[in-house]
Amino acid sequence: MKNATTSSSKRLSTQSDHFEGKLNHLPKQPGVYLFKDRKDDIVYIGKAAVLADRVRSYFQKGADLSPKIRALVAHAVDLETIITKSELEALILESNLIKRHRPRFNIVLRDDKQYPYLRLPVQDDFPRLSIVRGVKNDKALYFGPYVPTGAMRETLKVIRKVFPLATCKIEIDGMADRACLEFEIKRCMAPCTGNQSKEDYHRIVRQVRWFLEGRDQKLLASLRDDMHVMAEREAFEDAARLRDRILKIERTLEKQRVAQIGPVNQDVLGLARAGSTADVQLLFVRGGLLIGRRDFFWADAGEATDEELVRTTLEQFYNKTVLPPKELLLPVNIEGQKLVQRWLSNKKGEAVRVLVPERGAKYHLKQLVE
Repeated sequence: MKNATTSSSKRLSTQSDHFEGKLNHLPKQPGVYLFKDRKDDIVYIGKAAVLADRVRSYFQKGADLSPKIRALVAHAVDLETIITKSELEALILESNLIKRHRPRFNIVLRDDKQYPYLRLPVQDDFPRLSIVRGVKNDKALYFGPYVPTGAMRETLKVIRKVFPLATCKIEIDGMADRACLEFEIKRCMAPCTGNQSKEDYHRIVRQVRWFLEGRDQKLLASLRDDMHVMAEREAFEDAARLRDRILKIERTLEKQRVAQIGPVNQDVLGLARAGSTADVQLLFVRGGLLIGRRDFFWADAGEATDEELVRTTLEQFYNKTVLPPKELLLPVNIEGQKLVQRWLSNKKGEAVRVLVPERGAKYHLKQLVE
């Protein structure tokens, strides 16, 4: 028994010396660090602009550490570092590793879903809407994410009732012998038979795009112009059909409108806590229209701060195939906010703003989420 105890003590001493040696020779580049316990399990993953400075901060004498970090330090007996080319690359790698290893001291989103989008390939001669999971860099327009999927089904139902856009999967070349039933019930203008030109078809495509982007003023103005033209030509049946289309669109937009702040695409994060529980709500607002929401609930958030919960949700959610909007509204400022903004901008391919609103319509929208 004595020999076993002595052997265990020597092993722990060797581990301690090995760990101490790594702490004394940390790289001064950006990267990711992984703390491990005695079983060689990864217990925490973090990122840093300068690995040496960040990792040593955990072990400085007299450091004001939270109870969670003190527990982490007590469990850590080994360390692995991965150097990256930039702090931005470290952020992406950190999120991927957290998702893969799910360390006990990290906040982890329990979310493996691929969210649905509506895809509109505007570069095609005769574009048709389709439902896809995830976004590709293929020059098509993507609208979403739609969570729950019922919101997307309702949107599609409105589009198919209001806009005569083709829904078939055949090649449209204007050479078909006859039109299908969709033409008979006026839900398609039969471009397959040459009854509708490419230019006229793309006019409908633009209107569908404006509808999905929440650009209702532009859409309704275009439809009213068309209605007046039809009335002047004494095509009263077509004019009446456009009048009905305008009324349906107005009713639909009124139901979905949540903010009178123009056609801005936003995701809005809200945080609520009660005791040890915490919930982050995420609303997807496109052009002032609410198209869906997602929430992340923790029954025991422990010592996690509001900043940590919000930052973790943001980094892990958008590290998937989710396309960020032009604007994110947060309840609190987060560490590395400018870095996160740069990462989201790179992912989207255009500027993304990350804001913490304190007044006005955006502030009230944040309150709605909470």
